[in-house]
Amino acid sequence: MNFTKLCVLGLGYIGLPTASTFATHGLQVVGVDVNPQVISTLCNGGLHIHEPGLRTLVEAAVKSGKLTVSEKPEEADAFIIAVPTPFRAAPTRYADRFGEYDGQMYKLADMRAVTSASEAILPVLRKGNLVVLESTSPPRTTVDLVAPILERSGLKAGVDFHLVYSPERVLPGQILRELIENARVIGGITPASAQAGRDLYAVFVRGEIVQTDATTAEMVKLMENTYRDVNIAIANEFARLAERFGVDVWEAIGLANRHPRVRILSPGPGVGGHCISVDPWFLVEAAPDITPLIYTARNVNDAQPHFVLDLVKRALGNPSTGSGQGLKGKKIAALGLSYKPDVDDLRESPAVEVVHLLQKEGALVKAFEPFKTDADLPGITAVSSLETALKDADAVLLLVNHSGLRALTPEKMAALTPARILIDTVNGWAGKDWQAAGFRIFRLGVKQIKRET
Repeated sequence: MNFTKLCVLGLGYIGLPTASTFATHGLQVVGVDVNPQVISTLCNGGLHIHEPGLRTLVEAAVKSGKLTVSEKPEEADAFIIAVPTPFRAAPTRYADRFGEYDGQMYKLADMRAVTSASEAILPVLRKGNLVVLESTSPPRTTVDLVAPILERSGLKAGVDFHLVYSPERVLPGQILRELIENARVIGGITPASAQAGRDLYAVFVRGEIVQTDATTAEMVKLMENTYRDVNIAIANEFARLAERFGVDVWEAIGLANRHPRVRILSPGPGVGGHCISVDPWFLVEAAPDITPLIYTARNVNDAQPHFVLDLVKRALGNPSTGSGQGLKGKKIAALGLSYKPDVDDLRESPAVEVVHLLQKEGALVKAFEPFKTDADLPGITAVSSLETALKDADAVLLLVNHSGLRALTPEKMAALTPARILIDTVNGWAGKDWQAAGFRIFRLGVKQIKRET
């Protein structure tokens, strides 16, 4: 199947790179977003997201005349839906089905953006078109939600137009390379649809393109992120156990990983982002009676910011006994707000949750995110420079292992802040002689002080 014009709905972290990549490979692409500010920013030569190399790619696509942006879809040969699928707390009517666990409700997929995007395609859908859903979705979304909406056009999915699910499988910070090089799974509602999807992505994908059915493709995407979530959860529990037993969890993980069949991930302040912290809930929602492990892992990781809060309390408490004390009035510099190192993405970030918890305890927090110095987070004082965050601090809290923050030396830190208490939740400052520079350092998963009994 040959394609000349493509319409991409959703110009976020996946949609914009995808639209631009297709455009620089010769397709006429219309990028669609319902946010007027996104459209305005792009029309004025700006970018609303940070990704290495993206500005150059977008500029090349626009300059070639192959990429334009709009608030509404246009007629095209193919449509890609790449809109967000966040979650929401289970409403009361689901109480009997889902219940509660330690005060945390189950979370359900919010499919309103996918629904709206599908409905927006209806007026311009034509016989012979291809529609691709890329948004991460619960199993059977393609066949049970998207297909019925599109068939309101009078056309039959799999007969009059092709419909597939093809998940993105890229890592923020490496999106442009991985879009092209990673294997691509194409799940069609019919074999002919899968083949049409393969023909579209073959325009630029160099990795293997594997065809399957739509529901299997949806499941594959959720399995990949759930696998990582479960493994991070066990790492976080290992950190809690190590502290209780007087073990350095980072050393223990390094030793355990010398086993040829063991690969333990790193603990931290929690799990964030729009994938790993969200996708497992879609499986739990679809089958709550047979997903206790996935559900428990989600709750372990969601609770991790509270363990960071406890660590901060103890670090600012009595160093000889380990007793905590109130944080009211304590000035804390929180370094890093994104959900992972060296990206600007704050979605579902556990670092943000830690800051909120500290503030609830009365701490005066100044947060610094080097990749988003203009961060506007309600209720959080986000400053634009490291120096401003560190000035007058009582303690310094490392929440994200950004390369620039990890590179801070004891000498540099001593020159920037009067604080002599450091709390490291990501093992970013290990291996440096902080004690010689007059600092006391507290690390997640390491028992530095004796608890009161």
